[in-house]
Amino acid sequence: MPIQTQIAVIGAGLGGAAAASLLQQAGFHVDVFEQAPAFARIGAGIHMGPNVMRVFRQLGMEDAVVDMGSKPDFWFSRDGRSGEYLSRIRLGAFAEKEYGAPYVTVHRGDLHALQVSLLRPENLHFGKRLDAVTDNGAGVELSFADGTRVTAEIVIGADGINSKVREALLGKEKPNYSGWVAHRAVISSDKLSRYGLDFEDCVKWWFEDRHMMVYHTTADRSEYYYVTGVPHPAWDFDGAFVPSSREEMRDTFAGCHPVVDSLIDASDEVTKWPLLNRKPLPVWSEGRLVLLGDACHPMKPHMAQGAAMAIEDAAMLARCLGETGTRDHAAAFALYEANRRDRASRVQAVSNANTWLRSQEDPAWVFGYDVYGATLKSEVA
Repeated sequence: MPIQTQIAVIGAGLGGAAAASLLQQAGFHVDVFEQAPAFARIGAGIHMGPNVMRVFRQLGMEDAVVDMGSKPDFWFSRDGRSGEYLSRIRLGAFAEKEYGAPYVTVHRGDLHALQVSLLRPENLHFGKRLDAVTDNGAGVELSFADGTRVTAEIVIGADGINSKVREALLGKEKPNYSGWVAHRAVISSDKLSRYGLDFEDCVKWWFEDRHMMVYHTTADRSEYYYVTGVPHPAWDFDGAFVPSSREEMRDTFAGCHPVVDSLIDASDEVTKWPLLNRKPLPVWSEGRLVLLGDACHPMKPHMAQGAAMAIEDAAMLARCLGETGTRDHAAAFALYEANRRDRASRVQAVSNANTWLRSQEDPAWVFGYDVYGATLKSEVA
């Protein structure tokens, strides 16, 4: 017999887990289907700005995120060679007062584990790789590689840039390689003490055509993480990422500031990831299927808002479904897109341009956004 559910969420990443938890909180019956066999503390750092912390407040997990993460007082931008300060963006107590919530940097795996803990275990299904999606008008039939079949009133595609739900809406199309790669490394803070340098809580080092973003991922400051953005003409490797090395990093950031050089020297393991992208989608939903996050509007990570947009999407979608219920899903999906498209598209454009906070600017349009306080508009402009 097929599993029968009111709402099926495909993908239990940060956006999918948020959507499922918020809908569960609102009284909907939600089942989540995740292709991974289990979750582990993989990945690396992530920024959670005040705009997202408001959603975590709604979920009752804001204090736990604050307790597990680092709370920088500033986002610094610095010249990668001279060390000159290009901007000092106030966070810390200023963010709490000005934007109504804190700014936290945290390990993605720790944050994800906290989110997943809010889901009912009996409604979270691992090892479910989606094979086929059929919207028959009266409901949606889902088939998984292990033979599992599911029927749902509506399906939320939170399954990333290679979304199978997106494919059901728009056909097969590979994401575009952006021409950029990201190097990632987590460094023990103990290793950095030998250098006698000031390693700031949250700083982006800018070079002519590349950068390195660095920040703490834990409250005790035991982990220091960096991620780069570097032009690379073609992704000529198999797999989601490949090993990199200190030697490659030294070549990539030759002539860098001593702090950057020390970070490279202290790196035990470096990986290199392609940054993929898609053009803005013509539709966010069709029939009983709807998309959020990277399945809908993937972006380069240069603004540290990609996951934030997925979580904001989840909150808005849950808000709209709360207004209409699943029986009037078409109205909910139209309302959701009308209230998310402009913001997500703007963030996507700024993120892809890689200009965010390089110079002194007011980030209030991002950090001050309140998905629950925004007045709902009814039509896409």
